[in-house]
Amino acid sequence: MELDAVLLSRIQFFWVIALHILLPAFTVGLASYIAVLESLHLATRNAVYLRLSQYWIKIFAVSFGLGVVSGIVMPFQFGTNWSRFSDATADIVGPLMAYEGLTAFFLEAAFLGVLLFGRKLVPPWAHCASAVLVAIGTFSSSFWILAVNSWMQTPTGHSLFDGRFYPQDWVQVIFSPSFPYRLAHTLTAFFITTAFVVMAAAAYHLRRGRFVAESRTMLTMGLWLVTLLVPAQIVIGDLHGVNTFHHQPAKIAAMEGLWETRTRAPAVLFAIPDESAERNRFEIAIPGLASLYLAHDLDGVVRGLREWAPDDRPPVAIVFFAFRVMVGMGVLMLAVVAVGQWLRLRQRLFDRPWFLRLLQYSAPIGFVAVIAGWITTEAGRQPWVVYGLMRTRDAVSPSITGGDVAISLAIYVAVYLLVFGAGLRLLLRLIAAGPAVAAEEPSPSARPARPISAATPGPETTP
Repeated sequence: MELDAVLLSRIQFFWVIALHILLPAFTVGLASYIAVLESLHLATRNAVYLRLSQYWIKIFAVSFGLGVVSGIVMPFQFGTNWSRFSDATADIVGPLMAYEGLTAFFLEAAFLGVLLFGRKLVPPWAHCASAVLVAIGTFSSSFWILAVNSWMQTPTGHSLFDGRFYPQDWVQVIFSPSFPYRLAHTLTAFFITTAFVVMAAAAYHLRRGRFVAESRTMLTMGLWLVTLLVPAQIVIGDLHGVNTFHHQPAKIAAMEGLWETRTRAPAVLFAIPDESAERNRFEIAIPGLASLYLAHDLDGVVRGLREWAPDDRPPVAIVFFAFRVMVGMGVLMLAVVAVGQWLRLRQRLFDRPWFLRLLQYSAPIGFVAVIAGWITTEAGRQPWVVYGLMRTRDAVSPSITGGDVAISLAIYVAVYLLVFGAGLRLLLRLIAAGPAVAAEEPSPSARPARPISAATPGPETTP
């Protein structure tokens, strides 16, 4: 049996990016959280903020290191597996990736050293500034990566000659029609993901009666952030959906599980899409709702999948279910926010074991939503690598074979499981240890340092 090089290359790229994206989903928000903690400590000299900053800086350093290692691998695949894509889009993708390296990676790498090792060597304001610059670097990295991805989703500002894309207007290339919505939606998801991890860490320590002041601060800050951002994300997601409705209607049809073009299109809550029969089985739907939230008109027309040839449709089941997983995670987040604010009003936020346990179980919820949203976006773009202009099958390297990709995929799987498994174990140990290191600089409100043994992970402190 001959192995499909295109399919295996897509699986390999999925495997590498799916694990890598978990790290910026955490570190982008965490860098900003550390910058806020450093700023609050600089302004108030409250030692709680200092201890929290020291605690999360260690966790950020490990996460950042894993992100760098896994991120470096990705560009190699553009040459080994996707050389036709690299050749065709080099004049657009190449400069954007270079901007990412120059404005983001170098900025993060330079000031991360000050953030990690410079607390005793530079003034407090300079250390705080390094935290802010690292946070700006993570934002800049997201900006350029999403600019590339958005151009591939909704390409503008270019000319196409002899199979190659040439930039004509860099403003249009960078700020493609979907870019503002994708940037806002992704960064908001990253901040929410970080907030749920911070609240889970706080809940873990509160359940054990450890680091109470620090944990209460983390839980309070995290809850207020998600109280603002989860509802905002629903609005941003709706705007992003409307943008996709206009620019990538086939993706929307797959997300909604709609086969027929119709007015008053129903919102399909659940179904099992049958692509061979071009229909849904076991469908549960609300009439007219899809037209209302997509076209903002109850009589709005929503195009169905049958308007496109089968070869021009995305894989319907994957997109359909991934979208519902993402929305389901959002509903769960909103429920956690509502319960948390209800307990806060009753002054029971910190002493309800069932809610603290719920927060611990909610730690991965943001990561699940990010992965599901990314699958929706990328699988929904298929069969195009540059939407409407270059097919995925035409982007793969001409000389690569399925056997070659199978070998490299097996190596990637083994190495990533080893590296990420060890990294996750280390991160969990750091989180379980808690913010036990005493403040390294005098603070009027500093408390006596806790014994080191109290922070050493043991059987009773393993998450």
